[in-house]
Amino acid sequence: MTPAPSEVSAPSSEARPVDSSERLALLDTLRGFALCGVFISNVMVWFSGRVFLPREQFLTAMNNASLADTVTWQAFSLLVAGKFITLFSFLFGLGFAVQMGRAEARGASITPLYVRRLGVMLVMGLAHLFLIWYGDILSTYAVLGFGLLLFRGRSDRTLLISALLFALGWSFVGVVILKFPQLMADTPEASAAIAKAATEKSEAIRTQTLAAFTSGSWPDVTKATGSFFFRDYLPLLLAITLSTFGRFLLGLLAGRRRIFHDVPQHLRLFRRLLGWGLVAGVIGSASGLVLQQLMLKKVFTPETLPTWVPFATAPLRHLGELGFAAVYVSGITLLFQRATWQRVLGLLAPVGRMALTNYLSQSIISVLFFYGYGLGFITKVGPAACVAYCLAVFSVQVVWSHLWLSRFRFGPAEWVWRSLTYEKAQPMRRDDASGQRTVPA
Repeated sequence: MTPAPSEVSAPSSEARPVDSSERLALLDTLRGFALCGVFISNVMVWFSGRVFLPREQFLTAMNNASLADTVTWQAFSLLVAGKFITLFSFLFGLGFAVQMGRAEARGASITPLYVRRLGVMLVMGLAHLFLIWYGDILSTYAVLGFGLLLFRGRSDRTLLISALLFALGWSFVGVVILKFPQLMADTPEASAAIAKAATEKSEAIRTQTLAAFTSGSWPDVTKATGSFFFRDYLPLLLAITLSTFGRFLLGLLAGRRRIFHDVPQHLRLFRRLLGWGLVAGVIGSASGLVLQQLMLKKVFTPETLPTWVPFATAPLRHLGELGFAAVYVSGITLLFQRATWQRVLGLLAPVGRMALTNYLSQSIISVLFFYGYGLGFITKVGPAACVAYCLAVFSVQVVWSHLWLSRFRFGPAEWVWRSLTYEKAQPMRRDDASGQRTVPA
């Protein structure tokens, strides 16, 4: 979860939460928008249990899906999957750049406060991962966040090259991590046998995990979560980790260039990003859709897929994710320059200010809705219904965030995070700080 950015205008050398006058409403809006897309992705693939189904069962369900579910799944694959987490990662790096600018304006070092901030974030993320939901991003972001300190003094050119190498080039390394035993095989037949064995092992682990999620108690689910994370999920996480860091660096570069602080001076850049991002997004994502259809029609299976295909599709997939993320960023930014659109899109800003609270509450609500110790809807909700569920929950979060921030300076989780970071309890109510109206950093 990204630390929320703010304007660089703090005159005091004392580290403190950010005043409302220092915030950029556009970035809060982008964060709220990204959170909605991340929620849809998490529910569509993970919370729903779809990813745990045996391959044949999944293919049968998709081939026999209703028109609404088929269209929803295709739209999700093209426009949502991977795109919003890319946007979220970009905003994390951008948040670091803004925090660094504020620290420099105070003449202070960002390192001590930032390290404490990430340390608290890591603890919260690990608790979320092992006690609530294995798909946590807080712990991953906290670990990668320390790497940003190594790049804070680098030139813009170095940042851009490094960002592209990590964001796109790491995809080749990720394929090697996931396919290493197959790549070391002596013959195509041996490679296919290894791939088949790996698929069967993964399906067995996921079947056990799904059984716990479907009918197990909370202790059963917690135990299954840890087992699944280390035995099956961790290699995937390692395969994409440094691609995420590349997106951090793109955000760091954008924050350093202050393109969101003075949007009217960068309108040409945002228009170009909109156009080129759309081209990259369509080209990159179309390849994934083609491969998905070939898999659904059983033209290819994981065992018969040519070795070169993942090496070709992985960077294209990441290109598509970056492209559509650029479209969303630039499109919302350009619309935000119009008063009417600013009022409409600005409704998402409070959700973005309470992103940590809303992210954690999405996990809690979803495990209670899908898992067996709750309502037990896992594997029973189709793609269209998943999107409807997400939009319903998110709409409630929009209203709740507005109401909460009308009375309080921080969301509940943000208050805990900041109080531990600053090593003292922060004033919670909006009128607790000598009448100063403030919102969360």
